[in-house]
Amino acid sequence: MATRAVLATGLSANQVSFLGILIAAMGAWAMVEAPTRPLLFLAAPACIQLRLLANMLDGLVAVEGGRGGLTGAIWNEFPDRIEDSLLLVAAGYAAELPWLGWLAALLAAVCAYVRLLGGTLGQPQDFGGPMAKPHRMAALTVGCLVALVWFGGLQIALAVIAAGTVLTVGLRLMRLSKVLRA
Repeated sequence: MATRAVLATGLSANQVSFLGILIAAMGAWAMVEAPTRPLLFLAAPACIQLRLLANMLDGLVAVEGGRGGLTGAIWNEFPDRIEDSLLLVAAGYAAELPWLGWLAALLAAVCAYVRLLGGTLGQPQDFGGPMAKPHRMAALTVGCLVALVWFGGLQIALAVIAAGTVLTVGLRLMRLSKVLRA
């Protein structure tokens, strides 16, 4: 149903990807402002989920709607890195731990790099967790919602995201190494 609605608008897959960046930017703004305007801790998770929806819909619009372009692979991947960084860095500032937000954003980029590295080495891309993009965004969503009643929830969510992403990077590297040795 969502795919049909987007197809009816005439948007291209790349435009849907760009929309995801704008939604993530709004979510980042909401998070940064939320410590002084707590109801924005509700807007941020909504933007996080809408960002994920845009990430899913861009591929569906490209495939089902035949609206993919020559740069579709770039537009499918690159906005994710911008969106992750916007949201995670903003969460660090909102949680009054900017370094942790920056660390989580860096680790998210490294995690995606390891996945893509497997693809460049001729292997299937490893989207496994335990803290892949959907898991990071789920943890961040929960952290924002908990921050409505307990500010420490966002700090804990960022710590879990960072630690889980380190584990995910390690596991992906081990799985890739195993496949390459076989």
